[in-house]
Amino acid sequence: MTPTIASSSPTVWRTLLALAVIFVLLATSGWTGPPRARTVPADAWGAAAAAWRADRIGGRPLPGLTAPSARLAAFFASLRPAQRNRLAERHPLLVGNLDGVPVRLRYQANRHTLRRALAAERARVADRRLSAEGRGEAARRVHRFSSLLSGARQILAFDPSGKGRVAEVFGDLERAERVSVVVPGVDTHLLTFEKTARRYTAPYGMAESLYAAQRAAEPRVRTAVIAWADYTAPTGVGMDAMTGKLAAEGSLRLASLTRALPGSSRVSLFCHSYGSVVCGLAARRLPPRVADIAVAGSPGMRAETAAALGTRARVWAMRDADDWIADVPHLDVGGLGHGADPVAPEFGARLLSADGAAGHGGYFVPGTESLRNFAEIGVGTYEDVRCADAADRCRGGSSGAAPGGPA
Repeated sequence: MTPTIASSSPTVWRTLLALAVIFVLLATSGWTGPPRARTVPADAWGAAAAAWRADRIGGRPLPGLTAPSARLAAFFASLRPAQRNRLAERHPLLVGNLDGVPVRLRYQANRHTLRRALAAERARVADRRLSAEGRGEAARRVHRFSSLLSGARQILAFDPSGKGRVAEVFGDLERAERVSVVVPGVDTHLLTFEKTARRYTAPYGMAESLYAAQRAAEPRVRTAVIAWADYTAPTGVGMDAMTGKLAAEGSLRLASLTRALPGSSRVSLFCHSYGSVVCGLAARRLPPRVADIAVAGSPGMRAETAAALGTRARVWAMRDADDWIADVPHLDVGGLGHGADPVAPEFGARLLSADGAAGHGGYFVPGTESLRNFAEIGVGTYEDVRCADAADRCRGGSSGAAPGGPA
């Protein structure tokens, strides 16, 4: 006899109900929606890689694109300035995105790629063979690329293919004593990298706000902040947002970035929403210089406890009282969902106050307790953070401590 749903176990019922709640809550709170129509430009990576492999500089072959960042750094350090500039002009897409390449050379190379991408999109705007929708998207990309080229913006990574990836630096990355990396979540791509409305929900606005708050909190500490949208984030909820596939791919890129940062700066990660899944999966691959992982509005970190993340970095968590993600069941059923709630006491993170942060996207808004706490962590003034409880337990906590940090 075939069993019916009525005869299913309570565990199955709870699982089905939880999955239904996930879909309904996320659908009604703006995370879901059909993928936006977009024109995907031809992928230039294959041609760029072939040109790189065929090239020589000073009679020497160029290092493999999968070489460790330390080897790439040594190779570029061995070149004369004119040779480095020549490679940035010949191979801007690769030089601008390779961890281990000197950061100022990456900025230079990415400006070359941006100019080429801008010219291509302007041609598409004028191409009457495209649909009105296609020309409209090209016009939006023209606006974005023009903005990224404006002033002295420091673009650490730029890939115009597909939805696009980008990373931008605030401050002097080479001289910084403390570096913060903002890791955003769902619906992050080139066209959402910065926004006019709801400015502080976009990676650019988040990082800009955090950088200003850190300078106000401790002007004597040399800081830099990276708006890191250099991974492929899910579009809407769908299966991509409910599983860890894209987060796993992004975690490799994030770990590579932290290993290749110049100097000996201490590093803090500030991970919002799905970005906290990326940070959770990256945790055990991070170098010792990463002192802090702070998550806000997290759907889970793909671990049952902070200790299970496998990192010596301090693990901090916060959630605003009216963040809708609190109502999403924190579970992992057959790979769907992202596991335990980081703000649950049993998870073991250091729980921070998020007073003033309105809703799921308000954690980086100036004047909020959430932003102030992030800034204090970023500059290393841990004694000034405000915990979620009156006993200030987050300053001790059980989530591990980086060398030199609080117990």
